[in-house]
Amino acid sequence: MLNRRHIRAKVMQVLYAEPSHENPDQRVTLLEENMKSMYRLYLVLLSLMTHIRKRAVAHQAKAQRKHLATPEDANPNMKFVNNALLLALEHNATLQAELDSHKINHWDKDGEFVDLIFRAMLKSDLYEQYMTTSTNSLQADAHFIVALFKTVVAPDPKLYDYLQDQNLTWVDDLPVVNTFLVKLFQKFSPNIKPDYFSPPLFKDQDDQDFGFQLLQKTVKHRQQYNDVIVANTTNWDKDRIATTDFILLQMALCELNEFSSIPVRVTINEYIELAKDYSTPKSNVFINGILDKIVKDYENQKTLNKKGRGLQ
Repeated sequence: MLNRRHIRAKVMQVLYAEPSHENPDQRVTLLEENMKSMYRLYLVLLSLMTHIRKRAVAHQAKAQRKHLATPEDANPNMKFVNNALLLALEHNATLQAELDSHKINHWDKDGEFVDLIFRAMLKSDLYEQYMTTSTNSLQADAHFIVALFKTVVAPDPKLYDYLQDQNLTWVDDLPVVNTFLVKLFQKFSPNIKPDYFSPPLFKDQDDQDFGFQLLQKTVKHRQQYNDVIVANTTNWDKDRIATTDFILLQMALCELNEFSSIPVRVTINEYIELAKDYSTPKSNVFINGILDKIVKDYENQKTLNKKGRGLQ
C-alpha cells in the first residue's frame, strides 16, 4: 500500500516537524505513527462502504413499515443490498477483526456522513442505471462499486473535510489510499483469500526498513549534507531557500551516499516529484539543478556510492 514515494514524503514531514521532535526516539515514533495512520484511513473508507449498505437496509426496512407503503416500499429492489462486493466486505472475518482492533467506529459516531453519501448515491444516474439493469453478476457488482467510489464517495467535499479534521496527514494519504481501493475493488473475485481486504502496509521488509533508515541517516549526516548544499548554492541566500527544499536536498544526498542500490536517476526524479507536490512552484527546477550539479561533482571525485549495473 505504501510506495516509496509516499514513504519519502512521510520522512520529509517528520523532518519538517523539527525542532519539536529533536529526540531520535520521538522522530521514529512519529514516523511510525504517520505510516500506520494511512492504514487506518484505508480501514475507515472500507468501513464507510459497508455502512452505506447498512444504511440502505435500514432505509428499506423503514419504508416497509410505512402506514401507506407503496408496492415498491413493500417489495424493494434488493440489488444494491445484495451487492456481492459489499457483502464480501461485511462478512469478511479478517477485515472485521482489523476494524475492531483499530477501533474503527467513525460511522457509528458520525453517521450523518453516511447519510450524506447514501443520499448522493440515490440521486445519481449511476445508481439508477445499476438498479434497473437486468445484468446480475459479481463483475457487474464490482464495476458499480468502483464507479460509485470514484464518482460519488471519493470526490465528496464534506467527506474530505471530515477526514481532514480527523487527521491532518490523511489529506496527503487520500490519493494513494483511494487509488489502492479502486484497484482492490477492480480485482475482486469469488476466489479471494481471507486476508484480501487486509493487505500489508509495506510491499516487503526492505520497504518497511527504508523509511526509518532514511530518517535516521539523514539526521545523522545532516551537517555534512548542509555543507554540500551551501557549497552548491553560492548564488542563493541560504535563508531564502525554502525549508522544504532544504529538507528534500538533505534526504536526496542521504540516498545518494547511503543507499547504494537506488539508482541516481531514481533518486533525482523522486525528489523532483516531491518538490512539485510539497514545495514552491519553482522548487522542482531548483532541486533538479542542484542535484545534477552535486552528482557531477561526486562522479568527478569518484565518490558516488552506487553498486551494480545501471545505478549511476
